[in-house]
Amino acid sequence: MSCADVKYLQRPQRPPAACPARLRRRLAAFTLLALLACCMALLCACDSSQSTTSTAVIAGDVSSMLDIDDPNEKAGVVIAKQKVQELGRAPRIIATSPAVVDICDRLELDLVGVSQSDLFDTPERYADVAVVGAPMSPDMEIVGSLAPDWVLSPVSLKSDLEPKYEAVGTDYAFLNLKSVQGFYRSIQEMGEIFDREEQAQELVDEFTDFYRDYQERNASKGHPKVLILMGLPGSYVIATENSYVGNLVELAGGENVYAGSSEEFLTVNTEDMKTKEPDIILRASHALPDQVKQMFDDEFQTNDIWKHFDAVKEGRVYDLPYETFGMSAGFDYTEALETLQDMLHGEGTSRDASESDISDEEQALA
Repeated sequence: MSCADVKYLQRPQRPPAACPARLRRRLAAFTLLALLACCMALLCACDSSQSTTSTAVIAGDVSSMLDIDDPNEKAGVVIAKQKVQELGRAPRIIATSPAVVDICDRLELDLVGVSQSDLFDTPERYADVAVVGAPMSPDMEIVGSLAPDWVLSPVSLKSDLEPKYEAVGTDYAFLNLKSVQGFYRSIQEMGEIFDREEQAQELVDEFTDFYRDYQERNASKGHPKVLILMGLPGSYVIATENSYVGNLVELAGGENVYAGSSEEFLTVNTEDMKTKEPDIILRASHALPDQVKQMFDDEFQTNDIWKHFDAVKEGRVYDLPYETFGMSAGFDYTEALETLQDMLHGEGTSRDASESDISDEEQALA
């Protein structure tokens, strides 16, 4: 379970009969919130033993990667499913990010509201659905006017959006999109909650078939040590295996040189990075990739320490394409893993983020 979510499960609760209807709804939502958001618990270093076993799990049976074993998590899904069934009609659902909208489309769920996006095409199913604003700042007046039964958002935005959903008085759930495994566990849980288990299983089968083949291709290959730099214009941090980009590198067979942290990102000086001596350096962009690439180019040219890294000497520094190495997992993870296949296990060809035909203004809204 994610450390950040434990407090919700431990909060004292009055018996349902003594609670007002809205409070009962909120308590159940708190439980589901914590449980859907904590899908990443199997990867999170809040469990001190997990950091030493995640690679072994990935190297084992593919289907076990998506098992939902936590009894509290299962109980939360049962509660949510019952709440949906008690509606006696199709639930009114709002999805506030492109990734969540895409999941709902694949699960054949109707929506009453979708997120604004200048980067991704809204599925045809939702062409006439109300737009509720950008993922990071949905318009709560529009959200409230749509009278949703459920609002679905990425867990990365929980701290910003939870108080707003509380004020509107709707049930909500935050999906873990920080890893491919969490992405598919969320799909399984949504399938059960919203009576789309068949569609969810088809998606899960697609993943297990793809990743089993991907593993076999790399079975005899090594595990290069990888340093992942995540940049914004003017600054950058280290991405650990708890970030989405870090998760992709781990799935591709790379060994993150800063594995074992409970954080997604770390601030580390270049002298410490040098002690890790990575085989490969990957440079990713949080936003504005054109500017970030230029920033990285300037940093590697002007900061003398970089020329002493073996990865730099050997030309094994690669810029990850922004389109497939964002902050949230999506169905384009297959393309991302194929890109890493070349970089980690082949000769590798750097693909500049500047090759994107997406404007910086659009990228800032992603």
